[in-house]
Amino acid sequence: MSAATGNGNGGAGPVGFVGLGNMGGPMAANLVRAGYRVAGFDLAPKALAAAAEAGVEPAGSATEVVADADVVITMLPAGQHVLALYEDGGLLAAARPGTLFIDCSTIDVADARAAHEAAVRAGHQALDAPVSGGVVGAGAGTLTFMAGGDATEFARAEPLFAVMGQKAVHCGAAGAGQAAKICNNMILGISMIGVSEAFVLGERLGLSHQALYDVASTASGQCWALSVNCPVPGPVPGSPADHGYRPGFAAPLMAKDLGLAANAVRSAGVDAELGLRAAALYAAFAEGDGAAEDFSGIIRTIRQRSGGTPQAPATEQNGTPA
Repeated sequence: MSAATGNGNGGAGPVGFVGLGNMGGPMAANLVRAGYRVAGFDLAPKALAAAAEAGVEPAGSATEVVADADVVITMLPAGQHVLALYEDGGLLAAARPGTLFIDCSTIDVADARAAHEAAVRAGHQALDAPVSGGVVGAGAGTLTFMAGGDATEFARAEPLFAVMGQKAVHCGAAGAGQAAKICNNMILGISMIGVSEAFVLGERLGLSHQALYDVASTASGQCWALSVNCPVPGPVPGSPADHGYRPGFAAPLMAKDLGLAANAVRSAGVDAELGLRAAALYAAFAEGDGAAEDFSGIIRTIRQRSGGTPQAPATEQNGTPA
């Protein structure tokens, strides 16, 4: 594999990508469109085939992906998979000295630090760089990267981040990227539950969805869970609620992230009652009705537990009940 050229990538060398699912596949495709030469591998044949259609060079194994790569990006389900692939799977041993390993998975902070240490011991550079923005952001190239590691590694990765996302923040040393991710998603999980409870309360009080949205979206209740991922249909046409709660950010993924946050809360000795409660609520939701839904679908569980309150009345354009 020779170094890629053109399309403003500064002549950067080839990229290896392991994990080409709903997030990794679009991210790798964006790198190809920007002129990078990308070799990829995924255990799922369907994901590998889809990536190949987007221009990713399919490899027969993860170790084959890294053999000639300057940078290796991984997007895997959990820390155990990252650690197993790095060492037991031979990824670090197969790579050329000085390869930059960027793990974009969302994993435990301790696992991220262990992966970083393993990469450094093997003679490589490493960053933990989880993302925010979901499947839509991965496809559009508008992700936010939260990176942990040395400044030199971050600078080396910035051109890749600029292709796959719209913002990259160097959060600190190894593990800091994962710390930022779980803190951010703890905020998101708590706020989505709060927004959902407010809409169900509004229904009980005879308030229309549109009226509550028109007030809260321009007042102190404004937040991403309301203005972008509104949990009721109508006020934000592009939200999952308007599409049967088809996932943008699936409930099981939110449950996973809040579980990681809960583990960190306990280990750090933080009094975080809302974070722990949100983790418990999403764990139950993801194991039940929310298994295949967007995380905003938790409003239906709140409504059911409130006695099956009917949804708010239809509204006119100005937000008053029709």
